[in-house]
Amino acid sequence: MRVVLVDPSRAVLRVMTQLIEEGGHDVVAFTDGLKALDHVTQDNHVRALITSTQPINISGIELCAAARKLSGARRALHVVLMSSTEDYYLAITALDNGADDFIHKPPIPDELRARLRLADRVTTMKQQLIELATTDSLTGLLNRRAFFDSAAEMRDAAETGKPVSAIMFDVDHFKTINDTYGHEMGDRVLAAVGAQARMPGATSGRLGGEEFCVLTHGELADALESAGSLQQSIRALRFDQGGQEFDQAFAITCSFGVAEWEYGDTIDRILRRADMAMYEAKKTGRDRIVASDTFALTASHDRWRAAARAGSRG
Repeated sequence: MRVVLVDPSRAVLRVMTQLIEEGGHDVVAFTDGLKALDHVTQDNHVRALITSTQPINISGIELCAAARKLSGARRALHVVLMSSTEDYYLAITALDNGADDFIHKPPIPDELRARLRLADRVTTMKQQLIELATTDSLTGLLNRRAFFDSAAEMRDAAETGKPVSAIMFDVDHFKTINDTYGHEMGDRVLAAVGAQARMPGATSGRLGGEEFCVLTHGELADALESAGSLQQSIRALRFDQGGQEFDQAFAITCSFGVAEWEYGDTIDRILRRADMAMYEAKKTGRDRIVASDTFALTASHDRWRAAARAGSRG
C-alpha cells in the first residue's frame, strides 16, 4: 500500500518512514501539507494519508478535510491524523472533518503497523465496492450513473473554454444478432465493442443496452477522426460460434453521432445533439458517422427516435 506521510519535522519523517516501510508499505514523505495534498491528487495509487496536526502551509485538520473531499465516493483513501497531545476533542474534531483514524505521536510500532493493515483491508474492500457501483460488469466501462458523474468534470473543463466533444454510438441490428446467435453471443459483441471504446484521456461509458458514449477533450474535427478510427476497429471485429464465423450479412457495425460543446451547453444538451445525430446516421443507412451540425434538428427526429426506442433497436 502506498502511504503519504506529512510532518514538519524531517527527523520524525525519517523515523516514521522506516517504521511504515518495515510493514511492507511504500512511503512518500512531505513537510508541506499542500504539496502532500497535490501529490495525493495526482497519484491514484495512494491509499493512506497520515498527517500531523501542524504541517507546513495547512493545518492537519484542514488537510484531513481536503483529502476526504478529494477522495469523495470514487476513491478509496484512508486518512489518519497523528498528534503528540492527549486532547480528546482534537480526535473528535479530526474524525468530524474527514479523518478515519487518530493515532498518538510517536506511535507504538506494532500498533502503527496494525492500523495500516486495517487501512489496507478497508481501502481494498472500498475499492471493490466502488468498482461494483461504477463499472458496467459486461464491458468494464463506466455504467450510466458513473458516466454522468464523471461527465461533470468534462463540463467544468468545457466551461473554462477547453474543447469537449461527445461521440454517441450503438450497435447496428443488435436485436437481429441476439435473435440469430443468442444472447450469449450478443454479450460477447457488446464486450468487444466496449473494449474498443476505451480511449486515453476520454470518459467512456455504456449508457444502456447497446448504446455507448465517449466524451473527449477535443474539437469536433478531432472527435470525428476518433469516431472514424473507432468505426474501423469495430468493423474489424470477428466472432465465431462453434467454429463458424458470422455471415457477412451480420458483420458488426455501429452508427455514430458526434457533437461539440457549445457556449451555454449542459451535458444533457450536448448528449442530446450527439444522440440525434446518431439516429440520423441510423435513419440514413447505418454504419455512418454524422456530425450534429450537418442536419436540421426537427420534431420528426424526436418522433423517429422515440419510435425506434419503443420498438426493436438497431
